[in-house]
Amino acid sequence: MTTIDFSGVFPAMVTPFTDDNEIDTETLRRDAQRLETAGVDGLVPVGSTGESATLSHAEHVEVIEAVVDAVEDVPVIAGTGSNNTAEALDLSQQAADAGADALLLISPYYNKPEPEGMYDHYRQVADAVDVPQIVYNVPSRTGRNIEVDTAVRLAEHDNIRGYKAASGDLNRISEVVERTRGEDFAVLSGDDGLTLPTLSVGGHGAISVVANVEPERTCAMVGAALEGDYEFARALHHELAPLVRQLFVETNPIPVKAAMEIRGYAPGRIRSPLTELTEEHREELAARLAELDGEPATPDEAEVPN
Repeated sequence: MTTIDFSGVFPAMVTPFTDDNEIDTETLRRDAQRLETAGVDGLVPVGSTGESATLSHAEHVEVIEAVVDAVEDVPVIAGTGSNNTAEALDLSQQAADAGADALLLISPYYNKPEPEGMYDHYRQVADAVDVPQIVYNVPSRTGRNIEVDTAVRLAEHDNIRGYKAASGDLNRISEVVERTRGEDFAVLSGDDGLTLPTLSVGGHGAISVVANVEPERTCAMVGAALEGDYEFARALHHELAPLVRQLFVETNPIPVKAAMEIRGYAPGRIRSPLTELTEEHREELAARLAELDGEPATPDEAEVPN
């Protein structure tokens, strides 16, 4: 099995679409290369931010192959989760065959399994597909938490190497960190507003939305925190915070796709049933992006809030 360092910044990539609502593979490849050049530690295509819910299985594979082919030195962590265990297993195997270095699996949504069912779902995929896997807890989308006890049990599996934390509950995140410290297991923030607090309790990095548009600042913030420079990390956290809030004023990935378009990185087209960002929010988003134009500050230049 591939060994991957799951520490640092892993942008949750958007999926660009053409005027005909097809995958824009040329823009996708260019964006993957832009993020790699910016210094990210890996890429996460076809997750929630990548509109995986509206992609066919063939399109999942098309996106994964394009990103794998575009980059040289960073791992590709493909979203392959489903509320159907057999489907998650099939998607995971297809992703591995397409060259994905690791997998990100959202917990089963809608059918709301009990803890034993949740554990068995992940165990079946991990037993069958021999690549590193990250379990993804985002109860706002799934309707069910991955309980801490379940996450700790899953961390014992050789192929389950990480936990994406997007519950908004720092106590829960802290307990997962505390109880898995003896395992080769990374706890990654899945909520940009809580990345720095997650790192402060022992988290390892972030699967990040804001890193799509501010990869250098996000990498600088996470890197500073991992090195123990919390003064600089806090300065960058507060510098990014207004943009982070603006990226979630409407359902993700509506705002981040608009931000990508404003910055000229990718078209802002989005698949139904999601809609375009409202004009009022677009103007506010453009203003927040303009405030961040230019290179991020160095530790000596950063304004540290009192």
